[in-house]
Amino acid sequence: MDKRPIGVFDSGLGGLSTVRALKKVLPCEDIIYFGDTGRVPYGTRSNETIETYTAQDIKFLQTFSCKMIVVACGTVSTVSAEMIEHLVEPATGIAKPSAAAAARVTKNGSIGIMGTSATINSGAFDREIHRHRPDAVITSVACPLLVSLVESNWIAPDDEVTNAAVRRYLQPILAAGADTVILGCTHFPLLAPIIQHIAGDGVTLIDSGLEEAMHVKAVLEEKGLTNEAMHTGTCRYFVSDKPQNFYTAANTLLGEDISSQCEFVDIFKYI
Repeated sequence: MDKRPIGVFDSGLGGLSTVRALKKVLPCEDIIYFGDTGRVPYGTRSNETIETYTAQDIKFLQTFSCKMIVVACGTVSTVSAEMIEHLVEPATGIAKPSAAAAARVTKNGSIGIMGTSATINSGAFDREIHRHRPDAVITSVACPLLVSLVESNWIAPDDEVTNAAVRRYLQPILAAGADTVILGCTHFPLLAPIIQHIAGDGVTLIDSGLEEAMHVKAVLEEKGLTNEAMHTGTCRYFVSDKPQNFYTAANTLLGEDISSQCEFVDIFKYI
């Protein structure tokens, strides 16, 4: 049994999809979440900048002696993959669990990937999918607008702007006949109702947050690092910009009031 918390970070709100899933599959675990809201989005930054941000975010979480580092950011998961793999703590990103799930569930071998520009340009999801299914036909689409739409809380199923953006991004994926689509950014599961409606019931969406949470559960159980069964997990949230902007939207996304659990942190102290 290990009472240390799980550390989770993302560029902003998107990682809450991973937190939401973690709370379901690991209800006894304490979670420390950092959302780098002062520097969101990451997906349009250079690789060098993303790696600098990643190092700072990880260093902050390490001050809590986290037993596992969970990168709830598709951009960091792909661009900074080598850094993640060499951490002392067990760590994971979203690419490997999501790619494995997509390769497992696709029926026709045609898989779509929706991600940030940096994620798509890295080719990481493609490589992971082909490790499991060499014959897969992959259609990757950069969806830079979607992160901003989620951060602005424009996630209502009938939002005209978000629907128009999703429809445009999905067009090449659906034209390729994909029967499986990876939501390759943890912001995107928050738009799953819109994406599913446009894609149709014949397309399976891979929720990167859920797949990552299931992988975390498997790793902690394998290493004997789970918390006590009788413990009710707690969450603390830290952001690099005004907390109110974050928790107002987070309250809706998580279905609970987290205002008393949300704090500002000066991330530039962790260089």
